[in-house]
Amino acid sequence: MPLFGSQLIGFKTSRDNEEFIYGVDPTTGKELQPGFAIASHGEVDRAVLRAEGAFPVYSRMSGAMRGRFLRRIAEELEALGDQLIARVMQETGLPEARILGERGRTCSQLRMFAEVAEDGSWVDARIDLAQPDRLPLPKPDIRRMLVALGPVAVFGASNFPLAFSVAGGDTASALAAGCPVVVKAHPSHPGTSELVGRAIVKAAVGEGMPDGVFSLVHGGADVGEWLVSHRGAKAVGFTGSLKAGRALADLAAQRAEPIPVFSEMGSVNPVVVLPGAMGDLEALASGYSASLLMGVGQFCTNPGVLIGVESEAFDQLVGKIAERVAAAEPGIMLNQGICNGYLQGVSERGKHEAVDVMGMAAAAPGMASGVVFSTSGQDFMVDSSLQAELFGPAALVVRCSSAEELVEVVRDLEGQLTGTILMGDGDEELAGTVTSAMRDRVGRVIINGYPTGVEVCDAMQHGGPYPATTDSRFTSVGRAAILRWARPVAWQGAPDWALPEELRDGNPRGIWRRVDSVLGRE
Repeated sequence: MPLFGSQLIGFKTSRDNEEFIYGVDPTTGKELQPGFAIASHGEVDRAVLRAEGAFPVYSRMSGAMRGRFLRRIAEELEALGDQLIARVMQETGLPEARILGERGRTCSQLRMFAEVAEDGSWVDARIDLAQPDRLPLPKPDIRRMLVALGPVAVFGASNFPLAFSVAGGDTASALAAGCPVVVKAHPSHPGTSELVGRAIVKAAVGEGMPDGVFSLVHGGADVGEWLVSHRGAKAVGFTGSLKAGRALADLAAQRAEPIPVFSEMGSVNPVVVLPGAMGDLEALASGYSASLLMGVGQFCTNPGVLIGVESEAFDQLVGKIAERVAAAEPGIMLNQGICNGYLQGVSERGKHEAVDVMGMAAAAPGMASGVVFSTSGQDFMVDSSLQAELFGPAALVVRCSSAEELVEVVRDLEGQLTGTILMGDGDEELAGTVTSAMRDRVGRVIINGYPTGVEVCDAMQHGGPYPATTDSRFTSVGRAAILRWARPVAWQGAPDWALPEELRDGNPRGIWRRVDSVLGRE
């Protein structure tokens, strides 16, 4: 499939501008061809208008039709074969095995949301039957379900060019809900984005979807601002930095019609080590270091803070972690901007008067080296800058003077995606206290594991209190991610023919419903 470097506005290509962005091979610094035209304001407008036009048709299509569309997208992605894998490698520097795994995750996620759409029970149908003889007043027939919000603006992420990008979880869940999607491609991988975007368009045409169900635009911050500000956009999905995610949320809140922004942003994912876990220091050091260094630390679930009580065993653990990190080879980051930001952050933290450097890998030009910093629990709580995310393979060890201070540190944490507790025999009482404190600060509590992996399943919660996300009530991973793109509507006193199938007598869709508070398929 050739690359054209144009916008995908519904089923047509468009190029108003002759100003381009280019993918860059991070391993060589070389610009990749072709150039990708930056979207004009008019192109963004047309993309959203086309999505608005598609919405009344697409949102009322059956779950079976939307499911077939999502399955077809997965098939078209797989059909891209080696071309897609090669382009992702060129634009990100990621190894082939990682990309193959991510493609598998992306396609599995699409098929999972196809199942969600086909099953239909996600609409949370609730029916209260009429009681005309109730005294002192009759009770009306009221039926409620979730319906699609409208066109969704999705921002591709830099660190997951497939699974959190053009056909990633935000797009898949929004399409499953019945929402057309306009994606702003991440400028670090425009070629990957076009290949995936064309696969989605091909699937849409092949499955008879309405023109405008999907569009793709390229550009920088101004293109994103136009997209979020457009009156036709009804929700936003974003994965990236705190600065950008907060800016989009503020912009959306200032609209004449404010809209929800589901931004996944910064998180240091603290790991708390309790005394009983110190039995096998080698295994602990190996497990933590591997999680920290995975993917050059470029995961939103990277465990960037290690918290423990001062002791000889904890000192030994920190020393072993520092040795492993210092011995690790420097890594190529996804783009030079991310690398520069990491190097600047490491430099600034290294100069902090309350921070010591415990171990640092050898430096290499244009590459990221692992580093382990250390500070006291008191200094960590006094200076909130020490909680800032360093996006890369950097760890901050927080040394607490007592178990009581450790609990205080956990309670003082900003909002996080995850919090991990490493414990052993005899730690149950302290672990219970830490778990209780952590529950108020994180979206996912992990016991004796590491946070880097995020399973795609019903029970997953990938979200957390601010600044981890802008809305801690929702997840961006797993089946429940669809709930971000819906709102409830109730029908009162409506005849059966006027109701959606999901609410009609006899339950023609066969979905799970609550009828007079009883859950069933009746």
